[in-house]
Amino acid sequence: APLQPRKMLIRVNTCHILIVSALLLLFMFSSWRRHEWHQGVCAPNKTHVLILSTWRSGSTFAGQLFNQNPDVFYLMEPAKHVWNRMPWGSPELLQGPMRDLLHSVFLCDMTALLSYIQHPSKVFHLFMWPMSRALCSPPACEAFSRSDIIDTEACKAHCGHTSTEKISEACTTYSHVVVKTVRFFQLEALYPLLTDPSLNLRIIHLVRDPRAVYASRRTISLFPDDLLISNAINATPSTPVVMRKVCHSQVQMYLTALYQMPPALSRKYLLTRYEDLVRNPLGQLAEWYRFTGLTSSRRLEAWVYNITHWSTRNTDRSGFDPLGIQKNANAVSQAWRKHLDFQEVKEVQSICQLAMEVFGYRQVESEEEQRDLTLGLVLPRKRD
Repeated sequence: APLQPRKMLIRVNTCHILIVSALLLLFMFSSWRRHEWHQGVCAPNKTHVLILSTWRSGSTFAGQLFNQNPDVFYLMEPAKHVWNRMPWGSPELLQGPMRDLLHSVFLCDMTALLSYIQHPSKVFHLFMWPMSRALCSPPACEAFSRSDIIDTEACKAHCGHTSTEKISEACTTYSHVVVKTVRFFQLEALYPLLTDPSLNLRIIHLVRDPRAVYASRRTISLFPDDLLISNAINATPSTPVVMRKVCHSQVQMYLTALYQMPPALSRKYLLTRYEDLVRNPLGQLAEWYRFTGLTSSRRLEAWVYNITHWSTRNTDRSGFDPLGIQKNANAVSQAWRKHLDFQEVKEVQSICQLAMEVFGYRQVESEEEQRDLTLGLVLPRKRD
């Protein structure tokens, strides 16, 4: 007798779940085998740093404060390849494969990326690869000096055909491996990395005023990522839906570090607000470098000052901003107060109320308060 439609639907759904589960297990098993093989390969004095944040929160700029240090091998968003490869997953489900990928990258095993990139063989297959100075300088690329601050377009022209093997080789020559990611929603997913004896991991958790995040999201399309987040909760992709998920996860990760992690692990975690970073970039750079064991230089500090104190009236950026991130950073941090309607601000404040309370952002009660830039909305932070 023919199957009833409901029975057919159940069988199809069951098959789909089994296929998804099998693929995830395959990815996780292959990653585990690589980890087992690489156990102990990493030099004991190498330091690993994870910049943990969410979209439009200043993490690209934060990453560059590490990337421009000649002792750092930096990769921007390698976990994006996992989301691209498995767009039918949920953010929580994909945290396992992403964590395993980060483990391999921290150990300079770049072959782990091959599972997630279609027809991979060269560096130009990596997402945003020219933003990594290490991929544009020796030994990955001989076109530039290792101490240079390199223009991304020049890097694209000369360094895109570096092999995957050469990337791994280059990684091993640096004392610090730094990775930036915006795709983790639970700090517990990173516990295996924090407790792994082959890693010396430090986590810098960067958060930003949700109203500024919302305003920045309106200027760029994040539809593939928003779709994956929204599908996981059976919702139509929209900025409010995503903002609710993002604000909740940022708070939960911070509270987990504050109240649930053992002291030995919590000492490896540091929270930073974007607004504090742009208010005092050199002071924050010094704190981050102390936390991760890096040494700064006058040249690097001059570069940081120049890219964060650029006059909005000056249109000639030649010679200062080879990475395209130069701006009056303090003015940018308050731009939402000019560009958002008060009704939008009230909605974000309602959706992200707990995040604003926990991270120290004052709510505005009227449009007059919103537009008054002399009224400070970033409250002094209590040190944990």
